[in-house]
Amino acid sequence: MTAMIMHRQASTWRDTVLPDLCRNSLAAGLAFALHGVVLALLVSGWSVEMPVPDQPMVLKTHMVMLPPAAEPDPQPEVAAVQPQAIEPPPAIPQPAPPVPVPVPEPAKPTVDPKIQAQKLEQAALAHKRVEDKKREQQVEKQQQLQAQQEQREAEEQNRVQAQQRQQEQLALQQKNAERARQAAERSRQQAAQAAADSRQYLPLSKEAPDYPQRALDKNLEGDCTVEYTVNPQGKIENPKVLDGCHPLFMRPSLAAAQTFRYQPRTIDGKAVSVPAVRNTFHYRIK
Repeated sequence: MTAMIMHRQASTWRDTVLPDLCRNSLAAGLAFALHGVVLALLVSGWSVEMPVPDQPMVLKTHMVMLPPAAEPDPQPEVAAVQPQAIEPPPAIPQPAPPVPVPVPEPAKPTVDPKIQAQKLEQAALAHKRVEDKKREQQVEKQQQLQAQQEQREAEEQNRVQAQQRQQEQLALQQKNAERARQAAERSRQQAAQAAADSRQYLPLSKEAPDYPQRALDKNLEGDCTVEYTVNPQGKIENPKVLDGCHPLFMRPSLAAAQTFRYQPRTIDGKAVSVPAVRNTFHYRIK
């Protein structure tokens, strides 16, 4: 069996009301008022929910077949039950779309060209001051960095100079110590040599020189050193006066040195000469 559904055409709000709105000014005013209300509701956030149409109800029938009887009996005809068409609910008239209301643009304020020029000039001056301040800060920062660099270089130079002075002082101390050691070694060698010489060529006779009369008259005192060579016979050869002797003391000093006698030095049992022997005469008035 076939189910048939018939829909009835619903009349719209525009088909019934629009001609009347055109002919009746009161109806047109009400329509504009309604539009304004709808527009206000839309602006305030109101929205229209579209109703969901109900599903049409369908009546379904089933044919039941009975088993045949023993005797063929005429079967009554079963009339098909025609389902009644269910009319859908009438459509809800939809409101007309709101008419946009033009919003007037705000009038632009008029700006005085002089005031605008002054503002631009002030902005340029402010920007220039900011740039000048930045440059001054950069210059000051560079000067500080340069001063710090110079201070570090000065400190490093002072440290290097202090190390150099310390090394020089240490080297000088070492040099003085070496000189003192060498001088002590020479003194020891000279003392040992003098002791050996004194053991080998001892003076046998030494006469004091005569004090010069002229020196006595002038109350002169002094020292005079005479250098000479002791020959293998123990006598004096080539006597000479060293520097620093007063002229009045030279002659008596040389004369006294000529009278000196020594025990000759012997090496391997043979007498040898001893050069650079010195003797100092002290002239004092008592």
